[in-house]
Amino acid sequence: MKTPVWFPQSFFARTLWMVLIVVLFSKVLTVVYLMMNEDLLVDRQYSHGAALTLRAYWAASPEDRPRIATAAELQTVTQEGVPPTEYHWPYSEIFQRQMQEELGPDTQVRVRGQPTPALWVMAPSLGADWIRVPMYPHPLRGQRIWNVLGWFLGIGLLSTAASWIFVRLLSAPLKQLVSAARQIGQGRSVRLPVSDSPSEMTELYRAFNQMSEDVEQAGRERELMLAGVSHDLRTPLTRLRLSLELLGGDSELTEDMVRDIEDMDAILDQFLAFIRDGRDEPLETLDLGELVREVAAPFNQGGQSVRLCLKPIPPFPLRRVSIKRLLANLIQNALRHGGEQVEVAAYVAGDHSAPYVVLSVLDRGPGIDAAEMGEIFNPFIRGDRARGGKGTGLGLAIVKRIAAQHGGSVELRNRPGGGLEARVRLPLGLMLPRDAD
Repeated sequence: MKTPVWFPQSFFARTLWMVLIVVLFSKVLTVVYLMMNEDLLVDRQYSHGAALTLRAYWAASPEDRPRIATAAELQTVTQEGVPPTEYHWPYSEIFQRQMQEELGPDTQVRVRGQPTPALWVMAPSLGADWIRVPMYPHPLRGQRIWNVLGWFLGIGLLSTAASWIFVRLLSAPLKQLVSAARQIGQGRSVRLPVSDSPSEMTELYRAFNQMSEDVEQAGRERELMLAGVSHDLRTPLTRLRLSLELLGGDSELTEDMVRDIEDMDAILDQFLAFIRDGRDEPLETLDLGELVREVAAPFNQGGQSVRLCLKPIPPFPLRRVSIKRLLANLIQNALRHGGEQVEVAAYVAGDHSAPYVVLSVLDRGPGIDAAEMGEIFNPFIRGDRARGGKGTGLGLAIVKRIAAQHGGSVELRNRPGGGLEARVRLPLGLMLPRDAD
């Protein structure tokens, strides 16, 4: 069954609503019960008081009865002046039963609520006359609704606060699991505290920790295999290059073969750079503008191929080699596909509470098809349709990994008028994800 749109979507909200509905329902039933039983208690007390007044009236001497009647506003009524009773369940039965218990089983009672509330009582055991006893409103009845509402609101607020704390504690292990899963996706090593978790979450935490260990072990084995292959291939490639240079022969053919070997060597460099993603490189407080100038200088030796547009940026924690590799990959990619119109921009953006640095590399090449944007950062994926098919497909994957190492992100945008912008966002003055442990 599909969940209604108005129904809370989060586990926290659903549990909180469930607790609040149960609490409010029980409170409503409690209030109804108290309101009904308050009237019962008040009317029992009133009946008892009326019976005591009548006993005092009949026990007094004939000379004192007028004074008692005046003080209690009692009236002697003839049989013809007694009105028929009004039935108010359960109050009529309360007055009848209470008066008979107090004044004798043959006592007769009439109850009227209109126009003026009163009782008419005839107790043969005390006297033969009907006595009219006025009924006054209970002093709390007029204020009862406000008292009830006040208590209802106060207890409701306390119940809501207690429910919020209870549900928050209940959902905290799930939030911790979500946070850990996201950190695993960022390549971090995470273990959940099994000893401190609720019993219901212990097995889930253990399974998560085992999965994390398996993922890390698989990653280590893959990195070891790729590093070994890349390293072992370099030795025969170097020998091939030396052999070609010593053989001489057709210089053009030899140069082509040497270039192929150099391309293979560059591919191996990319593999090694992807494997060694800089996670072990120490952080330094660096000037990003200086790093950009250092990386762009070799590209501008034969002329200005890379134009710089750098605004003042305060020094912040960076990994020097990793950031230089990130920037070099983006510039090489832009020069390969965008010709000589490459620009590197860096500036601070965001508000005072969460500032970040934007590092952009822009070109005027053919751009990238929007359908390829989602996969272009995956390893071994190249934007072949629009940007050519050379390279390993690891350059942007390395850029994405280095940006994530610094707690940042990278995105590609097609520029108006043609071209591509690679925009890297790095947090300014914030602790990096890998250094938060």
